[in-house]
Amino acid sequence: MEATQIQPTQMSMAEVLRLTPFRRLWIAQIVSVFGDFLAIFAVLGYVSFNLHASAGEVVGISVSFMIPFALIGPVAGVFVDRWNVKRTMIASDLIRAVLAVALVFAGSVGQIYGILFLLSAVSAFFMPAQTVTLRTLVPKEGLLSANALVQQAFQIMRIIGPALAGAMVGWFGAASCYYVDSLSYLISAAIVATLLIAREPAARSKDSHPIKSVFSDLMVGVRFIFTHATISFVILAMAAGMFAISCFGPLIAVYVRDELHANPLVFGIINALIGVGMIAGTLLMNRFTQNMSKTHLALWGLLTMGGFVVVLAAFKSIAAASVSMLGVGIGVVFVFVSAQTLMQGQTPMELIGRVSSSVMSVLSIAQLVGLVFSGSLAQLLGIRNLFYASAVMLLLMAVFGYFRLPQPKPAVSPETAESVN
Repeated sequence: MEATQIQPTQMSMAEVLRLTPFRRLWIAQIVSVFGDFLAIFAVLGYVSFNLHASAGEVVGISVSFMIPFALIGPVAGVFVDRWNVKRTMIASDLIRAVLAVALVFAGSVGQIYGILFLLSAVSAFFMPAQTVTLRTLVPKEGLLSANALVQQAFQIMRIIGPALAGAMVGWFGAASCYYVDSLSYLISAAIVATLLIAREPAARSKDSHPIKSVFSDLMVGVRFIFTHATISFVILAMAAGMFAISCFGPLIAVYVRDELHANPLVFGIINALIGVGMIAGTLLMNRFTQNMSKTHLALWGLLTMGGFVVVLAAFKSIAAASVSMLGVGIGVVFVFVSAQTLMQGQTPMELIGRVSSSVMSVLSIAQLVGLVFSGSLAQLLGIRNLFYASAVMLLLMAVFGYFRLPQPKPAVSPETAESVN
């Protein structure tokens, strides 16, 4: 009797970090993300306190940064699959270094919108190229830990960035953050230049017309997504998670003020606990995946998010809100890291740029829709009812995924396989 499937042993984070090429890519990502957080919080502070922008203008900063990911992302993925990814990342870093310095000379909200739009447009090429690079540098059994490490670094910088940006703006002015951001891109480019990335660019469409060729290649990626049950579901799961966070995330401050009758310090702590939960979630990933498939981990992530959002709405207390945000953070990581790993592992190498950029586009659209409609939905339903609605959406998505996703085949360890044979 033969074993149906051998379950490969998942690499731990320590084992993945011992892979020198990945470690370099990871360090480059930490440096550039750190610079990005400094710059974006410096921009928010400068626009709010120096230019005295309105609430709508401040929200416009986030919108101007997300629109290129939503609109340019899918097309960018076509070129990433065609181009040399190492050169693409280096060129993107160098262009972004120049644009970061341009923020020093921006004197109006409109100029800042324009620069952030261009920064985001260039990043729309960098991010799928980085995904392709990660897939080439890390074996499949190490992808989960690699994605967890990337997410962990992102969240640590998210927690450290605002405080440090505030201190730097206070001591040296906003320009200091922009210069550091520019330097971070240069460091990232220098590190990427040391990598050996073995990946053949995908063949172009045979159509001689450039626009038709791009469209044809784009549709190849779209057809793959919609005909692959697992990939299409994990994209929907990530979009649902992003939409839910975008709906209730901006309203946490109002909830703390009006429902919990607490002060800004409490809001800051509760909000930070989402990041703490995400860091904790990355540390728990490998333990859960020893006995659970990545698809089921994504489902549990949706259930965890939905369950803790219910706790947030049902129990009006600071303790319940704190526990809820911690749990939501853990659920977010389970969904996003497992979904990214599934996408990377099950997408053919020649399509990873197109698929990952399409994911990026869908997430940006979900975030934009959530941000735009969260205020009006809260007024229509009430904040707590909006929280309940978000939870129901997440729970229904988990139930849909359970019946939609193909059931994994029975898996055995290599040792069990040998004994059976």
